[in-house]
Amino acid sequence: MKTRELVAIGIPAGPCAESAKQILQEAHRAKRSTRTVHDDLERVAASPETFVGDEVYGGLAHHLLEHAAATATFRPRQSDAPYQIWGTNLEPDAVQQLKNACRLPVAVSGALMPDAHIGYGLPIGGVLATHEAVIPYAVGVDIACRMKMTVLDLPVGALSDEKAKLTQALERETRFGIGATFRAPREHEVMDRDWRVTTVTSKLKDRAWAQLGTSGSGNHFVEFGKLTVVDDAVGLSTGTYLALLSHSGSRGTGAQVAQHYSRLAQDLHPELPRELKHLAWLDLSTEAGQEYWAAMELMGRYAAANHELIHASIRQALGVGVMLDIENHHNFAWRERHRLPDGSEAEVIVHRKGATPAGTGVLGIIPGSMGTPGYVVRGKGVASSLNSAAHGAGRRMSRTKAKELFTWEMAQPLLRERGVTLLSAGLDEVPMAYKDIDEVMAAQSDLVEPLARFEPRLVKMAPSGEPPED
Repeated sequence: MKTRELVAIGIPAGPCAESAKQILQEAHRAKRSTRTVHDDLERVAASPETFVGDEVYGGLAHHLLEHAAATATFRPRQSDAPYQIWGTNLEPDAVQQLKNACRLPVAVSGALMPDAHIGYGLPIGGVLATHEAVIPYAVGVDIACRMKMTVLDLPVGALSDEKAKLTQALERETRFGIGATFRAPREHEVMDRDWRVTTVTSKLKDRAWAQLGTSGSGNHFVEFGKLTVVDDAVGLSTGTYLALLSHSGSRGTGAQVAQHYSRLAQDLHPELPRELKHLAWLDLSTEAGQEYWAAMELMGRYAAANHELIHASIRQALGVGVMLDIENHHNFAWRERHRLPDGSEAEVIVHRKGATPAGTGVLGIIPGSMGTPGYVVRGKGVASSLNSAAHGAGRRMSRTKAKELFTWEMAQPLLRERGVTLLSAGLDEVPMAYKDIDEVMAAQSDLVEPLARFEPRLVKMAPSGEPPED
């Protein structure tokens, strides 16, 4: 039976229809009468509570009851969950997106970082705590997008003296873009993990392996630069060093996981008004919620493996050691214990979509752009920010607007002035398309303390024409 035929007998699209189709397939294999099964499905649809314990129809009955509960009239919180905003002159639409999220019945509290701009569901730079629920679009499409920095055992003078060697390492050991792969797939223990945790990840394992060790497009990059340490709490003595910095996530596999479970969440919450549909959640007590959580955690390990391989291959190509290693996710959900606005403490699910973990003493990386500095920071553990900070400078404008306003003739003088050699990038990534990173840092001086400043010198991104994956 097709989905529309199932809908006609009272079985809605989404998980209910999929469960019914599975029953039909099993009945066909067992050579049971299609007419009999059809009649049974009608009876289950009419009174699912009667079939909850049934060996054949129990699963479908459970999905139908969940759907019935979800389709009740949307009831927002009696008052919005409390939230706090850092920064000024933020996009009104991004602010409204956070306010919308704080209307959700599962919302506990929220925060908006000074690099914020509009996104799907939750804005980029949005932080949201929920009670026992995970929102796929509040994690983001690029699940577990992250930063990684290694300080290499090379003199900082190598940025100029051995520029050709560094360039060759970047060109040979990195791949960028949607279809990026290596001719010989790279090896990492993450591929030995159980990719059967969900049907989605199981089907995508081969694709993930082919892209292992590659980077995305959009604002993803791999670059060498000068790191100036101003506080030895970072793990190095004060001074200047040569560092390798990368930014990317879980590639096409993570995007497919996000899209699948976002659609599923929306199917489960048809009661949500239009402005909230991309904030549909999965209850963590359900099979769907547990599946997404398992897939998200696997994507976290996969994203970390991509960075590990990028850094290891470049380091090996140069034949040098590592003096320091720092990394962090910024598109993820964590189960954490927090002091809530009413003074109580509780375990909540904290979504940081384009936001950096900034608990007390936690190290993180906040980049600028291809032509502006980034910072290694130490978190101050501010409760009202849900222990979070910005994840970068943040866009000043859309990619389309940047392409309309700027040219490479406008960008190249600025890059030359700052000693930046650009190997490849899209025009929509020029520094002028981004906010002033130092203004962003000033706006969150209560959230993080800078320990080191990173200045890009040799930058590689996806070439022009690649659709953005950030």
